[in-house]
Amino acid sequence: MNQFIQVRTEGTTAFVTLNRSELHNALNDEMMIELTSALAEISRSETVRIIVLAASGKSFCAGADVNWMKRMIGFSFEENVADAKVLAKMLRTIRDCPKPIIARVHGPAIGGGVGLIAACDMAVAVAPAIFSLSEVKLGIIPAVISPFVIEKIGPGHARRYALTAERFDAREARRIGLISQVADTEAEMDAWIARISESICANGPAAIAACKQVLTRVAGVDWDAVQAETAEQISRIRVSAEGQEGLKAFLEKRKPEWAP
Repeated sequence: MNQFIQVRTEGTTAFVTLNRSELHNALNDEMMIELTSALAEISRSETVRIIVLAASGKSFCAGADVNWMKRMIGFSFEENVADAKVLAKMLRTIRDCPKPIIARVHGPAIGGGVGLIAACDMAVAVAPAIFSLSEVKLGIIPAVISPFVIEKIGPGHARRYALTAERFDAREARRIGLISQVADTEAEMDAWIARISESICANGPAAIAACKQVLTRVAGVDWDAVQAETAEQISRIRVSAEGQEGLKAFLEKRKPEWAP
């Protein structure tokens, strides 16, 4: 029984919903393991053709869970690597799923929430949604999500938003390629998902799976090597003096020592 996500199926569509609304659907290791397992199971379904990744409450995903971050401060380098691999496996499961995955973004997506969207095949967001690659504010880096983000928005846009940590809206997210469509209302968003789903279901399911696989292969990224490298990079900076100071400052609700 899942604690942090909900799964329901309507016809050929599986709706996978992040369900920690009281914590703005912030990611912890248990939630990521549940999501990874659920998507792996749905991938084997012969009836499901499309997956919609949605969220409950006011936010899509606020990034890392605060209690998870508290534990991170005391982690060794090796423990940090193991922890980062949980996130990497979840994102890779989304990206490599043989079923098309559509992100339904109704509210803020911060840090790892942007990574979730980037790993999906396409995304739709309501106009008021906001996005941010916020990691450097905490003295850490968006390492594990970076291959997915760069693939989706390109290195130029990734450099700007990863280095500034500034927030941007849904129309900017569409301009840079993070999302596919902006909707004025949630009803419009669902209508767009229905239209796209209809188009997908008109295509051969085996061809869809093969298409996703070949697009991955020709992308020119050694995903196994990239995952190993990014897990080590985030682990090194988490245990560094600056990473420790940034995380502690965030948890203590104060400015880090480098802030003006």
